[in-house]
Amino acid sequence: MPKTSTESLNTTTNVAQPASIHLKDTATMFNPAKLTLAQEQSQIDTSQPYHHKANHNQNRSIEQSSYLNSASLAATAQAPVSAAPKIGFVSLGCPKALVDSERIITELSRDGYQVASDYEGADLVVVNTCGFIESAVQESLDAIGEAISKNGKVIVTGCLGKEAQKIREMHPAVLAVTGAHAYDEVITAVAQYVPRPNRSLDANYDPKIDLINEAGIKLTPSHYAYLKISEGCNHRCTFCIIPSLRGDLVSRPIDNVMSEALALKNAGVKELLIISQDTSAYGLDLKYKTSFWNCMPLKSKFYDLCQALNDLGIWVRLHYVYPYPHVDKVVELMGEKKLLPYLDIPFQHASHRILKAMKRPAHSENTLARIKAWRKICPDIVIRSTFVVGFPGETEEDFQCLLDWLAEARLDRVGAFTYSEVEGAVANDLPNHVPEDIKQERYERLMALQQDISAQKLQEKIGKTLIVLVDDIDDDENIAICRSYADAPEIDGHVYVDDITAKVKVGEFLTVTIDDASEYDLFASYQD
Repeated sequence: MPKTSTESLNTTTNVAQPASIHLKDTATMFNPAKLTLAQEQSQIDTSQPYHHKANHNQNRSIEQSSYLNSASLAATAQAPVSAAPKIGFVSLGCPKALVDSERIITELSRDGYQVASDYEGADLVVVNTCGFIESAVQESLDAIGEAISKNGKVIVTGCLGKEAQKIREMHPAVLAVTGAHAYDEVITAVAQYVPRPNRSLDANYDPKIDLINEAGIKLTPSHYAYLKISEGCNHRCTFCIIPSLRGDLVSRPIDNVMSEALALKNAGVKELLIISQDTSAYGLDLKYKTSFWNCMPLKSKFYDLCQALNDLGIWVRLHYVYPYPHVDKVVELMGEKKLLPYLDIPFQHASHRILKAMKRPAHSENTLARIKAWRKICPDIVIRSTFVVGFPGETEEDFQCLLDWLAEARLDRVGAFTYSEVEGAVANDLPNHVPEDIKQERYERLMALQQDISAQKLQEKIGKTLIVLVDDIDDDENIAICRSYADAPEIDGHVYVDDITAKVKVGEFLTVTIDDASEYDLFASYQD
């Protein structure tokens, strides 16, 4: 098997390079020529390492059948074309935006609309935008323009919707603009321009059969799903505009979260990826209100939620956690094998001076001591993080502090970004901006260091036995493309399993032995 490397956010392309987010190179609803992962692997030039640039700004669409819960979507295909209008959907941005897209598509399907797989077949197109960084803003504007030119009837939603004037100035033909997680507004706007179908006139419609799966329509593979537990953020980091786009923290009551989690499990989901803007702050706005679920009282609190999710008996992976002291108790659950021992923590930097300028929460914490304590509690814990290099005012001394921190912390997964201005961010007005060439040089030094750390840590896995989840199968190479507990989908590495049999299916667990490792991936064999 070729030892190709799937490069995760371990080597995230810096965000100052728009080429990394070209619209035509991303898998959107109206880009059916986009290769599947298996096709990409089969076409790799093995003389060069393969660099997988997927990140948490991965774009999604309902056209990608391999990423769609087909059982959930079946109901949308029941009505004949003449009986139900079709709505196209382009979803841009992070997993939190992806969940918004899933909810909107689910509600539209419940109203009797069908899903269109191309511009020409759509009666209207919804574009769910991203507005986090300037390259994402441009991508969203390009996507809106493409939808207008190829269809003509377009509704815009998502984070960029806050900039309605900018959108309308560039694309005056847009029918309606809504902000992030404005589900009802989107449904209302769709119905205004494409009236809801009267399903009572459809002779083929049977309300006992044409039901949407309780878990809703998902744009992920059927064996894993994102579960958003809250919206918004109370922090005011100087480089971020998320609070202005999505508001302050608003947590979902725990009974609501758990009901969705159970529905996802019952729909066949094997792994839940817990997401929010600040997962460890879950329930703070609710004052940790107690609700009843499954006849038991539960507090809307981070630790209590983790305990309850463990009882479902499936993989639970935590993203966007801040290193607060109360996270220690959650790590204890990981040490007791009640959660996947995996934490996604956006440290962003190590220099206290830069962290203070960023106004990062817990910026004065001794994070190295906390990581050391976590590893003592749970030796198998995997920590991934992202870092910004070239933040305004960052000196060579600050950057060296970050390198020294990384060398000591030895994180398992690391992504890096060169700082780029975001319209409306406070950091734009800070003095002493770092020249682009120095940003890039520092980025490359950081990634070279992390590549060595990652390679060393993965070499330590050789000879060990791991349980992996099958994400895809390369029939040509007879390889299963899998993930271990250490690998989040789309942003981390893979475990490539050789010489599989026909019994191996996507979405099942395998017990494998690690035979080899590259900088970011593992290679394994298994006994049927």
